[in-house]
Amino acid sequence: MVVIVLGAAGQLGKAIQSISSHYTVHFNFFDSRQLDISKSEMVDAAFERLKPDFCINVAAYTAVDKAEIEKDKADLINHISVKNIALACLKHDTTLLHISTDFVFDGEKNSPYLESDQTNPQGQYGISKRNGELEIEHAMTKYFIVRTSWLYSDFGYNFKKTMLKLAQERESLNVVNDQIGAPTHAVDLAKALMKILQSESTNYGIYHYSNEGNTSWFGFAKKIFEYNNLSVILKGIPTSDYPTPAKRPKYSVLDTAKIKKEFNLTIRSWEKALKEN
Repeated sequence: MVVIVLGAAGQLGKAIQSISSHYTVHFNFFDSRQLDISKSEMVDAAFERLKPDFCINVAAYTAVDKAEIEKDKADLINHISVKNIALACLKHDTTLLHISTDFVFDGEKNSPYLESDQTNPQGQYGISKRNGELEIEHAMTKYFIVRTSWLYSDFGYNFKKTMLKLAQERESLNVVNDQIGAPTHAVDLAKALMKILQSESTNYGIYHYSNEGNTSWFGFAKKIFEYNNLSVILKGIPTSDYPTPAKRPKYSVLDTAKIKKEFNLTIRSWEKALKEN
């Protein structure tokens, strides 16, 4: 099996690379310097040369607040470039695995979001990601869009690494306690993507994946410090005390029943994933 992975330098790209040797798959990893996905002719040339069975697109503009200012840049990477990838997949009969986000929802629901729930992104990041999803849905049928939430790992920039860094610099921290979601370990997600690759499933469409359970950013930070034996004074604060350029969903827990059933997945709780890694 030949697989192209786009966005290899990012957090999830590195997570996939960290487990890639465990699979009998010929991976071709590309970062943005090696393949500019905003240029359709470059994308098409890579597909023509490698003739991939699958393309995993984990390339994304993920600076949620900066996206409010850099709207065009977010749209180029998360929307226009995704169209280029979808059209290349269609042309070369390649199945696409594309990573999306909980930010396609407005966060007004009080129970886990289903794949079929109405999307209503509130900021430019979520809008650009939803537009990317729509390009895939309009262009092709052989795709798996996997929405995830609160991604973290030992790679790249994420909440866990930020909290561990701040713990070395400060005795106390204020962390938002009224935004609820599900932390997701990037390696767990990477393994789930490999399960999809190997499944030979033709039940294409949108799926949700996160670690089980939910918490607030405050609860997440508390467990990070507890599991790393760090003594930090934590104070929970409302979102209104920590204004940001982009509005965050108040509640963005994703229902994972569909992906668990289709691919026979057992998903760890977010606490267990955090503690064991």
